Amino acid sequence: MFKNREMTDEFRSEVLKNGEAKISSRALMKGAGLTDEQIYKPFIGIVNSYTNFFPGHSNLDKIGQAVKDGVLMGGGTPVEFSTIGICDGIVMGGLGMRYSLPSRELIADCVETMANSHTCDALVLVCSCDKIIPGMIMGALRLDIPFIIVTGGPMLAGYYKGKRVDVQDVAESAGQVLAGTMDLEVFQAYEDEVCPGCGSCQGMFTANSMACMTEVLGFSLPGTGTVPAVNAKRYHMAKKSGQIAVELAKYDFRPSEFLDKQSFINAITLDMLLGCSTNTALHLPAIAHSIGIEVCLDDFDEISRKTPNICKLSPNGKHLMQDLDMAGGVSAVIRQAIDAGLIDGSQLTVTGNTLGENVANAEVLDKEVIRPLDNAYSEEGGLMVLKGNLAPLGAVIKAAGVVPEMFEHEGPARVFNSERHAMSALAMRRIKPGDVMVIRYEGPKGGPGMPEMLTITALLAGQGLDKSVALVTDGRFSGASRGGVIGHVAPEAALGGPIAFIEEGDMIRLSLSRRTIEVLVSDEVLEERKKNWTPPEMKIKTGWLARYARLVGPVSGGAVLE
Repeated sequence: MFKNREMTDEFRSEVLKNGEAKISSRALMKGAGLTDEQIYKPFIGIVNSYTNFFPGHSNLDKIGQAVKDGVLMGGGTPVEFSTIGICDGIVMGGLGMRYSLPSRELIADCVETMANSHTCDALVLVCSCDKIIPGMIMGALRLDIPFIIVTGGPMLAGYYKGKRVDVQDVAESAGQVLAGTMDLEVFQAYEDEVCPGCGSCQGMFTANSMACMTEVLGFSLPGTGTVPAVNAKRYHMAKKSGQIAVELAKYDFRPSEFLDKQSFINAITLDMLLGCSTNTALHLPAIAHSIGIEVCLDDFDEISRKTPNICKLSPNGKHLMQDLDMAGGVSAVIRQAIDAGLIDGSQLTVTGNTLGENVANAEVLDKEVIRPLDNAYSEEGGLMVLKGNLAPLGAVIKAAGVVPEMFEHEGPARVFNSERHAMSALAMRRIKPGDVMVIRYEGPKGGPGMPEMLTITALLAGQGLDKSVALVTDGRFSGASRGGVIGHVAPEAALGGPIAFIEEGDMIRLSLSRRTIEVLVSDEVLEERKKNWTPPEMKIKTGWLARYARLVGPVSGGAVLE
């Protein structure tokens, strides 16, 4: 598997099971059913975030079993343990959403704790969905332990009266009902038909965005990002990944040997080509931080300016992940980018081959789904970083989801100090075309937890306001969000960022062509308002969310714990 590389003479797990002093350890392992033969093989930790509570993870028990089969086929001993997993779609708009981003840190801690305590020789990370994928990667990278990722795959489309529907449709249906453009019969039918089975939500939302990132970073097999959850290839890939994990352990092939800044430049480039979720700008810097590599918003800005956007998947277009898979998948996009010199194909991967070798046989099979670079949707990437006196350290917008008429927008601020108050105003139809909604104190510290705001953006779109109303927040958005919605404003309000000093009626101007976001108030006035500002009390004062709020770093650095 690995050319010109010798196998390791000693496994990490030997400190747990070799010698007379470890008789108790071996006895306890035998009590769990392990034989002598199993004990003296490499331990492959299988980290599984299975739960039967939501579709993105409901098939991971079967995927995990296939991984175990692969480990056994490869001559290793599978050692399985679990992590938590939150479904953002289910908890959206409630207290649970404040736990979502912080759960990334808990997941990373669990991986680090179990893999180190039980001295796994390699890991297979079995996961899906938003915070779980980056959380598991972060934990594995902290240890610099060999690992490979297996995801559950995207969900297939639902159908209602012959029309293909996905979670974007159901998310925006509540706003359409409020606006009187959808009747209750269709509204209720969507609830039953939109999610036909297991898998992560069907579009290029955060879960699938991060799954695509695992391919280009070299953490997973080709196809991981796009092969549907119900496809038998998922089980083939899981078994193959289990076998590879044993090889990774035998050759002690650690991520520090192939992961560098160029790896993340490749990832951000793919991000821009695909038009991924704004949450990648939160997770990629945090993943890089876990192995001592610095990635910041300036990297996203620089790469965005020179990378075209060639795919428009839901929520920005009509195509779904299953269409991208049939069009050649992430491999075809990477191959096209390597040929054009946008992505470095010489980076090594967990297969033992380079990224270029992994995708050598890939080809674009549908040029409507994956456009040629000379026929891109836009010459610049799917994400943009905006800066100005409202966001000195930057803010992020999914430009691929913005209609042309919103590329330049100026309007009066409608200021809300919480998501809840903004939701009430929107539900009562108090937001008018031309307005700029400002939602603050929803960042990592102020939220706490930087909750996603799909409910608000879906109501905006459902009411037809996504083409005339902008939304600016120090919180963040679901990957399913679209329109003139700007998140990750830094510094956040709780840290005394300028967004804290905006007042009702202040004019706000955003320009995607200039990549700027400004409040049209003089520096002197903002400075005077700052003198009269006092930091708000913490919204949550007990439990680990309060501890998270005290320890979390700025969003511009990935909101990692300090």
